[in-house]
Amino acid sequence: MAAAFFFYLFSALATASAVMVISSRNPVHSVLFLILCFFNAAGLFILLGAEFLAMILVVVYVGAVAVLFLFVVMMLDVDFTELRQGMLNYMPVGGTIGLIVLLELALVAGSWIIDPGSLKSAASPMPTDVTNTEALGRILYTDYIYYFQAAGLVLLVAMIGAIVLTLRHKQGIKRQVIADQVARGPATAIEIRKVKPGQGI
Repeated sequence: MAAAFFFYLFSALATASAVMVISSRNPVHSVLFLILCFFNAAGLFILLGAEFLAMILVVVYVGAVAVLFLFVVMMLDVDFTELRQGMLNYMPVGGTIGLIVLLELALVAGSWIIDPGSLKSAASPMPTDVTNTEALGRILYTDYIYYFQAAGLVLLVAMIGAIVLTLRHKQGIKRQVIADQVARGPATAIEIRKVKPGQGI
């Protein structure tokens, strides 16, 4: 009874906070609702017996990713009122795409049938002689090793793409050139000027 109560509680809060993430007008509030959604998802993982996943979700996503989003949003100081001025021009296209996505979800939900064998495999008990972390590692690095490596490559490509997009050399900015620093001599290091009394340089 208590497990069902907490399941419905965490599920309702996670769904409500996820809706508030995309509907909130203030981006700082959206990030805070995202953090709340992560905490509720961690609660659901604890109910499933996956304490390691719950800890990783809180430490990595809440402690790093969501806080990074919050810092970026606060430091950029983007004028969102100016960005929303041309939003009505894209409303017909966005509404059409949204309607197509909803129809696809309805078709998937209407034709989806649960395999009875999957329920039996999901309900199989976890071995008691290993910890939660070890059991997850065994599955991740044996049955899903190729998917794990593919996910790592996707994240690597995304990281390289973000670095390439943000690495822009602007004109007029002094940059460190180590070769020029090493090759400095007395002629280029100092400049002697004779200053007259009562005058500056």
